Amino acid sequence: MSVPFEKFQRVGSGDSGVSLAPAFWFICAIAAGIAFFWYGIVSLGQAWQTPEYSHGPLIPIISGFLFLQEMRHLPPRRGAITDQWWPGVSVVTAALLVGLLGNLTQIPDIVTYGMILYLWGLVLVVNGWTRGRMLWPSILHLVFMLPLPQFIYWKVSIYLQTVSSEIGVWLIMLFDIPVFLDGNIIDLGVYKLHVAEACSGLRYLFPIMSFSYVFALLYRGPMWHKAVLLLSCVPITVLLNSFRIGVIGVLVNSYGIGHAEGFLHMFEGWVIFLACVLLLIGLVVCLRLLTRGSKGSIADAIELDFNGAGTQLAKIQTIVPSRALIVSAILPMICATAWYASPGAQSVTVERAQLVAFSRSFDGWSGSLSFVEPEIEVVLGADDYLSAHYESKQENGPVGLFIAYYDSQTEGSGIHSPEVCLPVGGWEVSTWSQKPVSFTDSAGSQVSFDVNRAVIQKGLAQQVVYYWLEGRGRRLTSDYVAKAYTVLDQITMSRSDGALVRIITPIGAGETEADADARLQRFLPGMVSRLPEFVPQ
Repeated sequence: MSVPFEKFQRVGSGDSGVSLAPAFWFICAIAAGIAFFWYGIVSLGQAWQTPEYSHGPLIPIISGFLFLQEMRHLPPRRGAITDQWWPGVSVVTAALLVGLLGNLTQIPDIVTYGMILYLWGLVLVVNGWTRGRMLWPSILHLVFMLPLPQFIYWKVSIYLQTVSSEIGVWLIMLFDIPVFLDGNIIDLGVYKLHVAEACSGLRYLFPIMSFSYVFALLYRGPMWHKAVLLLSCVPITVLLNSFRIGVIGVLVNSYGIGHAEGFLHMFEGWVIFLACVLLLIGLVVCLRLLTRGSKGSIADAIELDFNGAGTQLAKIQTIVPSRALIVSAILPMICATAWYASPGAQSVTVERAQLVAFSRSFDGWSGSLSFVEPEIEVVLGADDYLSAHYESKQENGPVGLFIAYYDSQTEGSGIHSPEVCLPVGGWEVSTWSQKPVSFTDSAGSQVSFDVNRAVIQKGLAQQVVYYWLEGRGRRLTSDYVAKAYTVLDQITMSRSDGALVRIITPIGAGETEADADARLQRFLPGMVSRLPEFVPQ
């Protein structure tokens, strides 16, 4: 495989030295990249099997079309300088480092982002910096085939559920139908509709975002028109999804629950998706009509010329030989060989007791177990959890304890923050802050850490909530900091286990928030001292 660089001619140098076919090295670079980023590719295939990302296989095809469209507008290669290819090698190297980080931490999302960066590097290597940097839009479009990180996905999903539910209920009320919204449950009296994750609009939002991006790129018009097309996907998706929910509510109220289930539910979803696309097309028409001097049909507004695509595709045969191309092929070969030859990162399994064995009695508190609903348990995705209700004769109110434990947080699963989940149950968050707590544990040691504190309300009922993220010797309040430590600990400790710990108590009649705070802080010492047995440090 080793070939002296002197054998490769410089472009425009007039040297007639022997050169190997550069297409061979390009194919080697692609094959080695597939091998090195395989972990992310497999994960991507699994994500595409879910409704939210089922559009994924179309994205590379559309990106390929955009790439060929952009190739038409490239200036001709005029004796390109060899040094122009080396910025691409830097990008390829950075991409391999990102992929290595993802492989080491066993986080497939990082691997897939590294893979897209790797493709961008190859484009720069093959075309040179001057020409290659003009091709970034088609590469960036590949991001739309990737799943969102889970902790972002759930925040976006719950927010869209809430907005869609509120607008959907408003639409139902326009038909003089009595309706009540409790969180994401639409109460019609006889029937109750749960606005689940599938109804959040994400399965429309992701493909529509891709379409709006493509429309913005191919649109022939002012830049502000392109910006409108790009940003319009979110309001269009939310409003039409809300309309869908409202229509389902009206049909259920008139004809029964069957109109919210099965084929009709799916059919209504596809109708909304197609309506979103038609609205984007309609927006293009409106922008053209509002622009002075704009003439022609929508086909003239959107550049959809398929002629000559084969000619652009055939340009792969004209790849210019360069040292950078050879380096960009050899580097991933070395990385892939080294990765598969190494034993690989193995997550450490730590010994712990099951949460079902958590003490039911301590410091005067007596607890009883409860269980979450099966559908909520599936969404929770925890490897072990505890839901318990504690009372004490010395206290004026109970304390609810909830612990969700995860053996690993790197392969798609992870903690769902109460900041996201509480509004789903109909609770409104009136205040949210961080609060330091301090107490003496059973061993006489002083314990101090911060918790997230919220006051939530539903109707006249109020509760105070404390929660934090526990595990691997840390107690954290930030989801983002916790994710960063998860990556670090997976590399340094081969561990990514952890738990969410939440305690909650009502503000009783005649009580203040301070009284509820004091009750939770009296509950903390006995509970926290027992955590290490179930959530390893």
